[in-house]
Amino acid sequence: MLSKTKGIVLHSTKYSDSSSIVTIYTELYGRSSYMVRISSKLKSGTKPAFFQPLTLIDIDAYHNPSKEIHTIKEVRIDIPLTGIHTDVEKNAIALFMAEVLFRSIKLSTPDEHLYNFISQSVQVLDCTHELPANFHLIFMLKLTRFLGFEPNISELNSPFFDLMNGITLTARPIHTHYIAGEQVQILEKLCTIDYFDMSGLTLSRIQRATALKALIEYYRLHINGFHGLNSLAVLQSIFD
Repeated sequence: MLSKTKGIVLHSTKYSDSSSIVTIYTELYGRSSYMVRISSKLKSGTKPAFFQPLTLIDIDAYHNPSKEIHTIKEVRIDIPLTGIHTDVEKNAIALFMAEVLFRSIKLSTPDEHLYNFISQSVQVLDCTHELPANFHLIFMLKLTRFLGFEPNISELNSPFFDLMNGITLTARPIHTHYIAGEQVQILEKLCTIDYFDMSGLTLSRIQRATALKALIEYYRLHINGFHGLNSLAVLQSIFD
């Protein structure tokens, strides 16, 4: 069945010299994979630039419920992105965000609120004039709300945060998956700020790297198979 839907590109794998398998988070079908014939010809409806990570697109595709990989007939840019493709820091963050989404979202179930959150986050990153150094940290924390393991920080100023259970504690947990002291304070601040006031939180390179390490461990504890983030090294090199 040929249908139209908006989508956000998460990942692309070369299948042959002329085709790729592209994973897209779509508005109507959730996470879906597509076989795409890539062509750089001027009039081609499937140019390589359309499938860069986090590109916001409109697609005409043949969906078959009995198959895992569908076929794209035509693709168009939904909302053009300029900052992400021209700014080194924004591009590194976009690659990281796309990989986090690719390894986090498993179900082919549509979620309008999740789709809108991702789309809006991409647009904010693309347009922001602020140094986006903390953007990926805020994004990862906001994403947990949709994935089902949002941190519970109802008890502020607690000395410990339990990464396994997602709660603040007044006493050290019996396992080793926790953060303490300043790391908890930074987590609490990250949970309470938005993209538009992220400049209000100044973190050193070490503080930011430590916070990211804790968040990645938090994801690993709550999502099966969340490992091997290839874009992490690029992100760290940019902000180092």
